[in-house]
Amino acid sequence: MKRSEINRTYQDALRCFLSHRWAIPPSPKWDITDYGLGFDSFVIAMINLTEEPEYSEKLIYCVANKPVPMHCHHLKKEDLICRWGILEVELWAGDPQTTPLGALFKTKKTGKEISVSSGQTIRICAGERITINPHIYHSFRSLTSDVIVGQVSTASNDLNDIFFVDERIDRFPEIIEDEPKQIELAYEFNNKNDIPTMEYA
Repeated sequence: MKRSEINRTYQDALRCFLSHRWAIPPSPKWDITDYGLGFDSFVIAMINLTEEPEYSEKLIYCVANKPVPMHCHHLKKEDLICRWGILEVELWAGDPQTTPLGALFKTKKTGKEISVSSGQTIRICAGERITINPHIYHSFRSLTSDVIVGQVSTASNDLNDIFFVDERIDRFPEIIEDEPKQIELAYEFNNKNDIPTMEYA
């Protein structure tokens, strides 16, 4: 991922958050990635708001036509909360490569239990949320020009608790320094200082 792409995403995310009156905490920990699949197709920006041993909270910026790739967590349970715009979430009971299309399971939408068919997409409007249990595969994307998503979850770490369907994915891609950095990403800081890794997503 190019530094210029990181800088551009940072500016776009900051504009989006501030224009919708989401205050940014002092010295926020930014995480921006294209998953190693190319900025033109994939990108996400996140800020860690809370990092505790029992739980975490994040603010996520998504843009239209650049989805978060299909993945699951084995430990983390999370709520994705649409704070602005319209979010579309695709859900599977297990790995989409081996799980039958339409296999049923249950989850919660805005606190109410619903039945979901594997491969089904669910629209989440501002103020609504979807609960994603461990081992449930999911991807999500913006249906509006940009979306603000809140994530509240049990604690986990993307170094050992994120499992993508696409084996080409690099969660923390190499950065090509084509212009000066405007921010230092959290995983850059951690790697440089050899300190315990923060929770990323």
